[in-house]
Amino acid sequence: MPRQALALTNERPPQGRAEPIFSVSQVERALCDGRYAQRLSCSASVFLAATLQFLSATVLELADREARYRSRRRITRELLDVATLKDALLCTLLGTTTISRVAPARP
Repeated sequence: MPRQALALTNERPPQGRAEPIFSVSQVERALCDGRYAQRLSCSASVFLAATLQFLSATVLELADREARYRSRRRITRELLDVATLKDALLCTLLGTTTISRVAPARP
């Protein structure tokens, strides 16, 4: 459908609108309850929710590639750990974290 027809029928295009995975209100509540700062910007929770969504999508995409490479159907904790350690940027960010019940697999 052309854009004009979509505007007239008030329908969304086939790809739809991006739905956030992390609720902005819950992120805002966590920021306020955590007392990380005395004052928070009104856009801080939106930015943090978007950052969390981007990081989780990136980690899951890398773990999916690792699972396909190993011919596995499920993403396990081990695959998450290996995927984050193989990526240089994620390794610097998450290199010191420990995933429960996974022996650290250092490259």
